Amino acid sequence: MVNKLDDALRFQQTALSLRAARQELLASNIANADTPNYKARDVNFASALQNALAGTSTQLPVAQTSPMHLEGNTGGTILGMPVMYRKPVQPSADGNTVDMDVERAQFADNALRYEASVKFISDDIKELMQAIQG
Repeated sequence: MVNKLDDALRFQQTALSLRAARQELLASNIANADTPNYKARDVNFASALQNALAGTSTQLPVAQTSPMHLEGNTGGTILGMPVMYRKPVQPSADGNTVDMDVERAQFADNALRYEASVKFISDDIKELMQAIQG
């Protein structure tokens, strides 16, 4: 019974987790808008969601040819998807690639979609509660 409930809510749970992680990434871009040589980063939401639901990951293992090598971090991942750098529309003189107009628009879009996901999962839970109660 619990597995069926978990399966019913897994998509929205995964989408919410991914949206929250992406929101943190976009907020980091906005916070570093004046940091020299900071590179704006983002994740492909559709691919990350698809891979998270399928249980696959595009993260490549680090080859350790010596026992003294440390575990590597290839730049960070969100639910198994690598975080990519955003291509700047107009590069700045200090090497910063954050475009505040793009970041604000992406942040607002992601926030709106996060709220929609919360509404969807809330409605799903209400339907499940009604079915349980008869």
